[in-house]
This record gives sequence, structure tokens and C-alpha cells, in this order.
Amino acid sequence: MEIVFLGTGGGRINLIKQARGTGGFRINSPFANIHVDPGPGALIHSIRNRQDPLSLDCIIVTHNHVDHVSDAMALIEGMTHYGLKKKGIVIGSRHTLMGDETADKGISDYHQKKAEIVYVPEIGEKKTFRTGHGEFVFEGIGMKHEEPSAFGFKIYIGGKVIGHISDTDYFESLGTGFAGCDLLIVNCIKPEADKYGGHLWTQEVAAVLKAAKPKTCAITHMGMKMLKLGPAKEAEKIEKESGIRTIAARDGMRLNV
Repeated sequence: MEIVFLGTGGGRINLIKQARGTGGFRINSPFANIHVDPGPGALIHSIRNRQDPLSLDCIIVTHNHVDHVSDAMALIEGMTHYGLKKKGIVIGSRHTLMGDETADKGISDYHQKKAEIVYVPEIGEKKTFRTGHGEFVFEGIGMKHEEPSAFGFKIYIGGKVIGHISDTDYFESLGTGFAGCDLLIVNCIKPEADKYGGHLWTQEVAAVLKAAKPKTCAITHMGMKMLKLGPAKEAEKIEKESGIRTIAARDGMRLNV
């Protein structure tokens, strides 16, 4: 099983400057190929990194913010073979798929109808999805973010558990919800606390890892301050504090699980 990072940048300044890409990441396995949070550049970086959109089985959007959802409809057209075949699974937050209080949706009804299955996670529920060549189990885990229907997840696939903590404030039980992961991918946007909420910083990630105890952690979705200080140095701090092997992901990095 392989994780391919198609964009490891986060934050509104990086979104426009593209110091790091914002294409999310892809999980490739013999059982399912899954693209997570396809923000700006997801399609072009998939092609540049030889990640064929036509081979996708599932697209996951953790919340309805542009840096996580903007390329989702293009990838759905790839997953459904140019929109000509009803195929694949779309998993998205309630605001992404059903709309917020103003009825805005991140993925159009037209594109949702192209998928074979469209699923809004029930937090804590485990749901089995079957593809043409296997299956995986998805478990949605609640986040605390500006987008109230945001979620993280654990995916059980091929005897491994891949966890992802998306954008969230820190809360006491966050780490325990991700216990048992072989790999935990964590959005770590900043090196230290600031006045802006909704995202984890270095020390908070270390606290999460102490509770979750994954075999390996990869930090991603890093903002400009993190990039200037050096993500590898921050990963070293997290590893030293938590005792958990921690990798700072890079655009185009391939990580075997």
C-alpha cells in the first residue's frame, strides 16, 4: 500500500502562493484507490505524478473549504471515465454534499449523480464499501472546525489502518479516537499557537500522538510559517516529544505502509 502526497501545503496564503501544492493525498492499494481532499491542483498534480484519475475508486472530502474540495468535480469526471460511466464512491461532509444554511454545496448534484455511491459519514459509524477489486471499511471521526460538519477518518484496508486528522481545533479526546493506526496523517498547519483557531500546531500534534500511539505519523497541510521554519525540524520536535516516528511530507512523496 502506498500514500502519494499531491500537495502538502495549507492555509489561505499558501493557497494562493502555492509554495506547496494543495492537491491532498492519494491512498493506493490492491483493494481501492482513494483520493483525499482534492483541493486546487489535485488534477494536474495527479497527472504529473502518474496517478491516473480514471483508476480512482473513491474520493473523500473532509470539509467544504476550497483548499479541500475545488478539484473534486474534475476528479469525479475522471473516476467515472469522463462522466460516461456511473462508478465509484464519493464520501463528503454534510456541507460538501448537502449544502450549508445558504444551500451552497462543494460538489454539484450533477457530479454527485455520476457516482455509484454518495455517503455523508455518521460520526463513529463503520461502513464497508466494496469496489471492483476489494473492499475497505470507513469510520468517520468528528473534528472541531469552522465548517461544522468536518470530519477525520480511519480506513481499514488490506490489514492496515490509515488515519487522517483533518483541520480541527485540539480537544482532549482527539488522540484516543485515532488509536490503532499503522499510519496517522495529521494536518499541522503551524509551528506555534496564534490567534487563529481551527488548526493544529506542533505541540498539539505531539499531544495527539501520545494518546493515539500510531506506528508512524506524517504531517501535512503546512502553512507559510511552518514552511519557513522547516517542516522536518518541526517533525523532529514532534517525534522527540511524542516518541512516535514522525515524517514531514513533501509534495510528490510516496510513503509505503
